[in-house]
Amino acid sequence: MTNGDIRTTLRYRWYIFWCLAVGYILVFFHRLCPAVVATDMMTDLHASGALIGFLSSAYFYPYALMQLPTGLLSDTWGPRRTITLFLCAACAGSLLLGLTPSPSGAVIGRLLVGLGVSTLFVCTLKILAEWFSIREFASMTGILMAMGGVGSLSAATPLAVVSGRIGWRMSFVLVGVLTAVLAALVWKIVRDRPADLGWPTPAEHAVSDAPPISLPDGIKEVIFQPAFWPLAVWFFFKYGIFTSFAGLWGGPYLMQVYGLSKGTAGALLSLVAVGMIIGSPLLGFVSNRVLKGRKPTLILASLAMVTLTALLSFATDTLSLPLIGALCFGFGVFASAIAVIGFTCGRELFPSRIAGTCLGFLNLFPFAGGALLQPLLGYILERHGKIGTAFTVEGYRRAFLVLFLSALAALTASLFVKETLARSDGRSGKNPHGNGAKAAESIRAE
Repeated sequence: MTNGDIRTTLRYRWYIFWCLAVGYILVFFHRLCPAVVATDMMTDLHASGALIGFLSSAYFYPYALMQLPTGLLSDTWGPRRTITLFLCAACAGSLLLGLTPSPSGAVIGRLLVGLGVSTLFVCTLKILAEWFSIREFASMTGILMAMGGVGSLSAATPLAVVSGRIGWRMSFVLVGVLTAVLAALVWKIVRDRPADLGWPTPAEHAVSDAPPISLPDGIKEVIFQPAFWPLAVWFFFKYGIFTSFAGLWGGPYLMQVYGLSKGTAGALLSLVAVGMIIGSPLLGFVSNRVLKGRKPTLILASLAMVTLTALLSFATDTLSLPLIGALCFGFGVFASAIAVIGFTCGRELFPSRIAGTCLGFLNLFPFAGGALLQPLLGYILERHGKIGTAFTVEGYRRAFLVLFLSALAALTASLFVKETLARSDGRSGKNPHGNGAKAAESIRAE
């Protein structure tokens, strides 16, 4: 094994990473785009707030349900095949969403989109575990989440501008075409592990010839780990808050309560994406170097979200625009970017042989939260009536109270999360598994 072989591996893994990172931009675009075009969709499809809430949350049902099968597919069938196949479904869903004349067709399209992008995150983490060392994993996950911020940004002001020119329907058709191109690139460039190309691995776990663990055995190992459940509950409430505000009701709230234009509301919501882009790598640094722990970082973020949702709940119609901008930025950092630390903590709880299964099972909970809270807020808004076509301030106040209570639940769960950083340092510091990882580390140090 030569230094040239290692350098080739270290260089090629970045091609793989950026290909998958572009896919993650697409994941976040679809996740948050209804916030900007929700009012257009309600008008065009003649849909109520509750129905639009269900349409938006339809993305999350297949996404959440697919996390366990995704873990199994990534551990057995392979991430590359899984991502490519499911991106084709996302392409079909986006095209249907843009072309259908009925709410039922839009719901089916949204379901297909959620199904299609549901495998990308867990499969990408599985690939990162094979192409990067344990010490690099949190940083790479942070960069990946920052790219999700780019996707959030594209779902705000850019989507508002594009949909204003070609309509929301043709915007989704265009995204469907781009999705097909991405599927082809993933199949051409991505490989599951360096060994698929005959190269040494920079990862620090031993390459095993043992058969993959079965899904039932993997799930059993995960669910009987007590430290898993506080993290799962934290994810459920934390991400339910994020997707409910930034992914759907934030846009109508800003337009209907504060009378902002779609462009201005999109510009404010784009600060969510800025928070994600800045916060994702920053929180990894804070966890590793400043607080030197996963748990205190999660607690700090949870406290911040209690404050932000309290502002929405108790000062619903009296916030200044600069404060709303700061609130949106805070949502990006403390409700979305913080997932970097949550997933790193989950990754460190379990061995690499069940990395896909444990991350897939964990990833079920944030999207279950989104699937529950988005339509629940829509129902509450409908219950409190409308003034013309706009929901009332009292409706938004009561809906955001649900987010405040969810933030309190997330804070409580964070207090019971197990610290994993010391275990990670201990394992990675010894670097016991082979010369490939040692050689890779020596080259990174040069």
